[in-house]
Amino acid sequence: MSLMAELITLHLGDITGDAEADAIVNAANATLLGGGGVDGAIHRAASPEVLAECRAHGGCPTGDARVTGAGRLPARCIIHAVGPVWRGGAEGEAGLLASCYRRAVELAAAGGCRRMALPAISTGAFGYPLREAARVALESTRQALAAQEAVIEARFWLFDEATLAVFAEDLERLEGRWAQIAPGGRHA
Repeated sequence: MSLMAELITLHLGDITGDAEADAIVNAANATLLGGGGVDGAIHRAASPEVLAECRAHGGCPTGDARVTGAGRLPARCIIHAVGPVWRGGAEGEAGLLASCYRRAVELAAAGGCRRMALPAISTGAFGYPLREAARVALESTRQALAAQEAVIEARFWLFDEATLAVFAEDLERLEGRWAQIAPGGRHA
């Protein structure tokens, strides 16, 4: 296992503009037909053809993911991962959230993607508490990267400074000396 197989970076801004990612992960809902937040932004930036591909999938269960083309996005594909709605934490939410990150990495690897852009799945309208979501997202992604050496970088795109700070704190705890700060307050 190489160190490159476990590179997680944090970025502040719009996931749809990541020109280095081969795959962009969408925080989708179970219908895959778009919504608000990251899901809506990705669908608006991609193209109507992506929505048609999503319709053809017929939905996706929570904790799983489906792949479509990327439309007008700079990536090769979009991986639509369905995270759980937060219901207090006693209904398997952590396992479902971890599963959707693992599935996203598996699908990226299967598609020959080397770099993938990921959002903070379930932390918006689905109400997953940010600290708990960051821990699950980073731990499950690190484990999935270790198992799928084809993917060399998981690039988390976070929408505000507060979210970036929470993810950065957890990444420092998880990765220690391997977490690096890049220009502009981003980890690299």
